Amino acid sequence: MLESGVKRLLFASRWLLVPFYLALVIALVALLVATVSELIDFVPLVFSTSPTYMVLRVLTLIDLAFIAALVVIVIFSGYKNFVSTLATGERDDWPEWMGKIDFTGLKLKLMSSIVAISSIQLLKNFMDVGHYSDRDLMWMVGLHLVFVVTGPLLALTERLSGPGHNGA
Repeated sequence: MLESGVKRLLFASRWLLVPFYLALVIALVALLVATVSELIDFVPLVFSTSPTYMVLRVLTLIDLAFIAALVVIVIFSGYKNFVSTLATGERDDWPEWMGKIDFTGLKLKLMSSIVAISSIQLLKNFMDVGHYSDRDLMWMVGLHLVFVVTGPLLALTERLSGPGHNGA
């Protein structure tokens, strides 16, 4: 009887993750506010600034969009994988991946998103190279390369440890 009660408690504890996902929803709203603020700041400058500056500002918007998409992936995939199922059949406008991505897929999407975000950030830094030392740029490139190499290694590890792997 004690064991059954402990199992029920452990199973119910998954609902403690919900506040984390709700906090991510609030973070998503904060990213939207930051995006609108960024847009309001740079749109009036369209005719009075250099194209390079405009590209830097647009890259910032792209960066924010990637991060927001990453947050959405974590919210829905985490909820589905760790808390409860999602009734995706009720809505026609749900993205195809929603409700279908497993933990492995989540990790790979996260890694891909991190590489994309890192790429954009690195591009922004190289377009504004005068504000960074050689040492800073080398660290940025090194960290980006770690992300780039980690992605395929993670995918390979997942493939080798998948259900079809016979241990050979």
